[in-house]
Amino acid sequence: MKTRIETLIEKYWEAETSLEDEKELKALLKNAKGYDAEKVLFGIVADFKSEEPQQLQIPAEKPARTIRMHWLGWAASVALIAGSIWIWQDYEQKKQEELAYQQVMEALALIQNNLSKGQEQMQPLNDLKYLNTTNQLFQTTQ
Repeated sequence: MKTRIETLIEKYWEAETSLEDEKELKALLKNAKGYDAEKVLFGIVADFKSEEPQQLQIPAEKPARTIRMHWLGWAASVALIAGSIWIWQDYEQKKQEELAYQQVMEALALIQNNLSKGQEQMQPLNDLKYLNTTNQLFQTTQ
């Protein structure tokens, strides 16, 4: 058969005890032999109840976080502007290179065209290589 202490301990762990039952259990445990774990537990609980709550002072939160976020916005803006300028300059450089290439190609086409015209005008002079003498060249009679 269970003793009164064991019955009260079971009720305590099942959260079915009243304040009077808990006081009775503490009184019985003080006089009883054994039950060391329960004695320690109720001693700790008694210590916690006798201790007064302390006033905790929580330091006020500093507004430094908003300042960092403010600078973060500025830094993002500067990075965005710098990136845009870099991309624009790269685009303009490629555009200038393409324009220079087109101008060089036009100049080379003009040179080729003029060279072709010059070669056509030189065609009659090719006949001179078959002449043997200067008299034949100038058609002089003696």
